[in-house]
Amino acid sequence: MSSLARRGPLASRAALFAWLRELVTFGAVGGVAYLVDAGGYNLLIHGPGHLLAASPVRASLLCGTVSILVAWVGNRYLTFAASRSKAKTRELIMFVLVNIVGIMIASGCLYFSRWILGFDSLFADNLSRNIIGVGLGTIFRYFCYKFIVFTAQ
Repeated sequence: MSSLARRGPLASRAALFAWLRELVTFGAVGGVAYLVDAGGYNLLIHGPGHLLAASPVRASLLCGTVSILVAWVGNRYLTFAASRSKAKTRELIMFVLVNIVGIMIASGCLYFSRWILGFDSLFADNLSRNIIGVGLGTIFRYFCYKFIVFTAQ
C-alpha cells in the first residue's frame, strides 16, 4: 500500500491543495515578472524612440534580466517560502543560472522566428518570444525551482 493511501483522503487532499496554492502563487509571481519582461521588451522595441529596435535579442536579454529580480523576490518570499534554503548565495546562484537558461529559451525562440523563419512583425515577435518562448521557459523554471533551487537543506 502506498504511503499516500495509508495517510487517507484528507492528507492527500491537503497535499493537493498545497500544491495548487503553490502553483497559483508561482503563476501570480510569474505574471508580474512577465509584465515587466514583455512590457519592457515591447517598450524598447516598439515604443517611443524604438530604443533597441535594431537589437531585439539584446532587448530580450535586458528585459529578461530585470524580470529575474522581480521573480526572485516573489518566489523566494511567497511561492517557495517554506522550502527556501538558508544558503542564500547558493540559492541565488542557482536561481540566476536557471533563469539564464529560461531567458535563452525565450531569446532562442525569438532568434529562430526572426533569423531562421524571417518573421519580424510585432505579432511574430510577441508570439515567438512572449508566448512560445516564455511558456517553454516557465515550465522549465517551475520544475527547476521546485527540485533544484528552493530545496531547504
